[in-house]
Amino acid sequence: VVNLLGISITVLFTLLLVFIIVPAIFGVSFGIRKVYMKTLLKTFQWATLRIERGAKEKNHPLYKPNVNGIIAKDPTSLEEEIKEIRRSGSGKALDTPEFELSDIFYFCRKGIETIMDDEVTKRFSAEELESWNLLSRTNYNFQYISLRLTVLWGLGVLIRYCFLLPLRIALAFTGISLLVTGTTVVGYLPNGRCKEFLSKHVHLMCYRICVRALTAIITYHDRENRPRNGGICVANHTSPIDVIILASDGYYAMVGQIHGGLMGVIQRAMVKACPHVWFERSEVKDRHLVAKRLTEHVQDKSKLPILIFPEGTCINNTSVMMFKKGSFEIGATVYPVAIKYDPQFGDAFWNSSKYGMVTYLLRMMTSWAIVCSVWYLPPMTRQPEEDAVQFANRVKSAIARQGGLVDLLWDGGLKREKVKDTFKEEQQKLYSKMIVGN
Repeated sequence: VVNLLGISITVLFTLLLVFIIVPAIFGVSFGIRKVYMKTLLKTFQWATLRIERGAKEKNHPLYKPNVNGIIAKDPTSLEEEIKEIRRSGSGKALDTPEFELSDIFYFCRKGIETIMDDEVTKRFSAEELESWNLLSRTNYNFQYISLRLTVLWGLGVLIRYCFLLPLRIALAFTGISLLVTGTTVVGYLPNGRCKEFLSKHVHLMCYRICVRALTAIITYHDRENRPRNGGICVANHTSPIDVIILASDGYYAMVGQIHGGLMGVIQRAMVKACPHVWFERSEVKDRHLVAKRLTEHVQDKSKLPILIFPEGTCINNTSVMMFKKGSFEIGATVYPVAIKYDPQFGDAFWNSSKYGMVTYLLRMMTSWAIVCSVWYLPPMTRQPEEDAVQFANRVKSAIARQGGLVDLLWDGGLKREKVKDTFKEEQQKLYSKMIVGN
């Protein structure tokens, strides 16, 4: 038994080394992941057809998500809607500048609509798929259809948990170990071209191994627009793995808060080989100090581009929410990047309010794959007549347009905070203006 176990481990490590680790070091691929993806697509298509046929035979309703929302909303103003309510329920003149009891129905309806179908909270939950991808968590309306389909699902569970999960854990451990060891060794070298060259390739090698630990299949577009030194790379934010997705194709200086534990060990090793910008917890709250550190970094054109996610929280990859203006006040060239994940192989969204990091990584490593597209957009600079907020909105709109995402003005922080009083006051002012004039 011991001999068989030793032989199995040796064979597994050899396969990992030959087919995954060595290709990752040189940035090449044998195309195994693409064949795997095509096989999954054919399997999903068969399963979907079988579900549809079985649902018709048993008169089970098929789940069809309503992508347009659950409430039909016409783009009308507050004044127009209140006039319509008065027209249908009151005999008084429509333009009478008085309070009408019927006016409260407008605000009641708007409040209920917001609770049922607001534009914020539904951006922090994973949407159910129209077709089933043999992951129980992606379609909760699945019911027993046939023995073959159930056996196929059970076989998928065995493959994902008994084969893919151990393989991915081994790759992740290898990638992280090499990153800590490699950056620590490179950190002892004197500053110069040799150190920069080695640091770049150690980072790229380790991130590419980590990408393979997620079976990530990434398509990069317009690589001629990749961020350059002395600039800021900004991207929409769906998951912590966004960093790995981008860093496996480019060399970036990271910005973030100093952590403890394993994450702290990795950060301390990385900063020895590369000028990352780490902040203490107390420093992060000082916006001016953060802006100063970032400004000093981008003013040195020899330093790496800074990677920033201005939303400040993860969104479910259906939209882009408000960008914090801090990174747009610096005056550096901004390199926008749009990231769009394909949810039919696995949902990359991290709902930090619902899942811890360990649970989230387990869900990632037991998905079929992570498939995404990355678009490098042309660099953008702040115009003379623009303020930081306008510039941030222009960059956000470009990212949303390229990624096919909904462009929203709401702050992503609303998922944990209450709505600001200014938003409520806007509605009060509109109604007051209609009643008493300017």
